[in-house]
Amino acid sequence: MSRRQVNGYRDESPQAPVYDDAHRAFLQAFFSHSVFTLDTLRPVVALILSAQGRCRPASIPRPPTRLKSSPQAPDPTRPRLLGDITEPTVASLVQNTNAAISPFDYEIRSARDQTTNDRTYALVNTSSDTFTQLATSFTPDEIAYVKRLLDAMFEENNTRTREILAVKQMRANQLAKAPARSRPSQIQGQPATQLEDDDDDDDDAAAAAAAAQPEANVKSIGHAESQRVLQTLVAQGFFQLSPSHYYALAPRGLLELRNYLKETYNEMPADDEDDEPTIRVRDCEGCQEIVTIGLRCDDRDCGVRWHGPCAHRFFARQAGTARRCPKCRTGWTGTTHVGEKADRMQPRGSAAGRSSRVQQDEEDD
Repeated sequence: MSRRQVNGYRDESPQAPVYDDAHRAFLQAFFSHSVFTLDTLRPVVALILSAQGRCRPASIPRPPTRLKSSPQAPDPTRPRLLGDITEPTVASLVQNTNAAISPFDYEIRSARDQTTNDRTYALVNTSSDTFTQLATSFTPDEIAYVKRLLDAMFEENNTRTREILAVKQMRANQLAKAPARSRPSQIQGQPATQLEDDDDDDDDAAAAAAAAQPEANVKSIGHAESQRVLQTLVAQGFFQLSPSHYYALAPRGLLELRNYLKETYNEMPADDEDDEPTIRVRDCEGCQEIVTIGLRCDDRDCGVRWHGPCAHRFFARQAGTARRCPKCRTGWTGTTHVGEKADRMQPRGSAAGRSSRVQQDEEDD
């Protein structure tokens, strides 16, 4: 066995990542909880690295003691404090762990919360769609209900003038009743997944079949069932419920559903057609992650979207100059919202609209 340095890489190949007991414990934490924020992950990583330091083999020499005039090298055996665990520390663990688990179709992904800007980490199964995984927790009728919620977010509440991308609690309750004819994309038209193309695992194939239940068999679910589904989705980090009683996708839901959302709700014209594509799911100009809460260009025909923190960083560099959209060069006001705030804005030009915008700006401050 090769000797390992304390920085987590093999001596003879500095570029070769190490997968040791610390990474195994790190992965096990995700199998237990699935999703973490950076703040909730820090104490876990601190405990793991502290335990690794206590178990450090005696055959591995400690770094040589430096002169007092030079900064002391950190003692790898001392307990790790929360302040020792930085985002790069976690990123290193994630990178090495992903290198080991990617052959098994797992990946730890991360994204920033669209409102708090806190980083969120989630363990994702890359070989199956989220609905196949949910089939182990929900009935086919309940999964169809989840898809109706997504349709409400990304079609019903996602128009040229208002990109709400969320659904009110009352509307979510109403969607428990199945329509006479379900939208094709809800059941039959969903994109084929890698798992559905792979018949090696009979159990997973059965789960996929349950998730793709024919629309003729879809039934309504009761109020108690719909509440249980919503509470479970919030508890598992797929949905989030705002203080204003809007359900929207949470960071974990966006991480796991990214491909599904774009394949289902973004419509590209056929090769022999000249029609413009219909884009309902857009990425942030800054971080390139999906925007469901943020800002949009004042020009309704412009596709520029920003998360609030990303827009702040970008336009802060334009201090002293007129702020303009980086794509269409329209003046940037920062008052055209994406998310539930768009549902509280009145049409432009009305007295109510001006009052609402003033109130909204005060809330943003």
